Amino acid sequence: MADNYLENKFDDYRQKKSAPVSKSGHSLVSLLKKNRSYRGYDPAYKVSAAALEQIVAVNALLPSAKNQQALRFKLVTEDTGADKVLENIKLGGMLPELHLPFPGTEPKAFIIVCATVPESKMLHVDMGIAAQSMLLKAVDMGYNGLIIGAFNAKKIEEAFALPYPPVLILAIGKGNEKIELKEISAEDSHAYWRENGVHYVPKVRWEELIIR
Repeated sequence: MADNYLENKFDDYRQKKSAPVSKSGHSLVSLLKKNRSYRGYDPAYKVSAAALEQIVAVNALLPSAKNQQALRFKLVTEDTGADKVLENIKLGGMLPELHLPFPGTEPKAFIIVCATVPESKMLHVDMGIAAQSMLLKAVDMGYNGLIIGAFNAKKIEEAFALPYPPVLILAIGKGNEKIELKEISAEDSHAYWRENGVHYVPKVRWEELIIR
């Protein structure tokens, strides 16, 4: 298949259906396409606490299992402890030889997601909904982000004197990497890779996601 087949397929579908767009000019598909996992960020862009608040605010609109609304959020900017987060996270687990992020491209703003209840299947559902929704909001605002699951929870909790245990961390910034999707079959390797400065992310073609 040709490069960027998946994006082109969705573009064709949207044009044929004349899908409406949001007031911001972004359709859901365009936001999803832009919402990639960035591990390197432009240091010239500084994310403010006010911007992080706008991103977190979407949680007041989201569905929640049993409506428990058990997630709480600690906002961290470059001026309020970003270095403490950086010391306790790991990025690019499938590319350990690169030691990501590269010096000078580290994210400098974070949203630490905490839970007021013990972890459970339903809480994980809420975490996924919240993380995706916040990243889509970030993209809508002109930022990029990354969901971080590899971190030292105990040290993060202690560093910020959190009243609840952290269960997830989002990095927010202006991505400075080139990321491309590569269509694959379900049997192919799902591991992402880098080549000539481009970060490639394999995605199973949507037709194979449907159980026939």
